[in-house]
Amino acid sequence: MAAMNIDARGPPAATSEAERSAVKAVSAAWKSAYNSGDAAAVSALYTEDAVLSAPGEPPVLGRAAISAYFVRKVAEFSAAGVTVEDAPLGDVVASGDLAWQWQTYRVVHKSGAVADEGKLVTLFQRINGRWLIAGDTWNSDGTSAPPTKQDQ
Repeated sequence: MAAMNIDARGPPAATSEAERSAVKAVSAAWKSAYNSGDAAAVSALYTEDAVLSAPGEPPVLGRAAISAYFVRKVAEFSAAGVTVEDAPLGDVVASGDLAWQWQTYRVVHKSGAVADEGKLVTLFQRINGRWLIAGDTWNSDGTSAPPTKQDQ
């Protein structure tokens, strides 16, 4: 059995309520900006070198590319009359200048119908005292349609 490498400083301190609240505020700001159609405000919540992993799409690398992605997606959501909701917002775990949050989401049509729901994990990085999104990935609980003859 291999020896464990134990850090002499001990385990990381528990995530403080202030850190939890600051990270959760970024998630809330994301939903607010996205649902109000403000792609620039959404993009501003990401680090310069962030990575976005959206389902069915290649990775989106860097804030500029993420901004272009959200300009398109925010317009699509606004035109379709849907918004994103947390369902529920997960807890935050932080260690040093990194934190992560797991949660579930719902995409809800203005009629109240749930158009999609799924899970997401967001990685946050504290830069100059401000928490920003460094990595963002999600997936839908919906199943893909079976391939048609045309797809084969």
